[in-house]
Amino acid sequence: MNIGRSVARAIVVAALIVPLASCGYLDQVGAMRTFKEANLAYGRGDYEGAVEHYEEILAILDEVGEGDPLLNEQLTATYFYVANSYDNLYKPVRAGEPENDAFLEDAVRYYTLASERIADPDLRRLSMQYLVAAFGPDKANDPARSEPVLRQMILNDPENPDNYFALANLYEQSGLYEDAEAVMLEVRNLHPDDPIVYLQLAGFYNRAGEFELTIDALEQRADIEPDNPEAFYTISTFYWEKAFRDFRITQDQKVEYIEAGLTAADTAIGLNDRYVDALVYKNILLRMKANETDDRDEVDSLIAEADELRDRAEQLQEEQQSGTAAPAAN
Repeated sequence: MNIGRSVARAIVVAALIVPLASCGYLDQVGAMRTFKEANLAYGRGDYEGAVEHYEEILAILDEVGEGDPLLNEQLTATYFYVANSYDNLYKPVRAGEPENDAFLEDAVRYYTLASERIADPDLRRLSMQYLVAAFGPDKANDPARSEPVLRQMILNDPENPDNYFALANLYEQSGLYEDAEAVMLEVRNLHPDDPIVYLQLAGFYNRAGEFELTIDALEQRADIEPDNPEAFYTISTFYWEKAFRDFRITQDQKVEYIEAGLTAADTAIGLNDRYVDALVYKNILLRMKANETDDRDEVDSLIAEADELRDRAEQLQEEQQSGTAAPAAN
């Protein structure tokens, strides 16, 4: 009877193994071993060897179809790694050489498949980011192909502002300033309380030469962070740069911008009187104001105050270097 039960158990086990093997289960197990070997080559920077192993795995996936869901889910990561291996084999300095360009084409093809087939959402998102980079100016230089990918990334993760920033930057680099602004305003409306959004918006307007809109975005950021001295310090630096570097403005505008910069620097220092950078910029702005002043007594007073701020900043810097001072912008 024991022998009978043993035979019965053997029949049951065999019955279980046969369909597994017929479904490609054993092939997938072998693919997992190859995946480890591929990852070792990838980690060593042997991208040609890694590609060879990863391609073997993809061939198995194509043959077995769905197979075991858990193993299949793990193996789909191969699409990203083979794409990235090809990406690393591509050398921008050899652009135009057929073999080299083929590496980039393969990278794009597999990044695309990775974005469609990988189960892990983080790796799928990373694949799309690398796909956008592959279309960038230092590689394929094909911004038109980047746009639908970025649009899809926004649809997949509409709360992530980084995708909007990337799309706006793509439009800006393509000279589509109205489209870029529309995207920036869209993300601002989605995240009205995020100071980073206003910093990005300010940077966009500054590059476009829209100074008043730049300051408006920075002031909105400061409204969100009224206790953050860095927000007001940043405003002072933009006023300084405009007054110092833009020779197209009138003398009255220059004086106005200097005064506005001093007001912002004062606010930053009022929030943190040990904020070295704010002290330095107020010192510089006071000297600029002195250069625009005809009254000798006022000039002397402004220079004396600037010297005092400069000395204070140097003292605080020495303390910070010795480790005795608090962080500058707390």
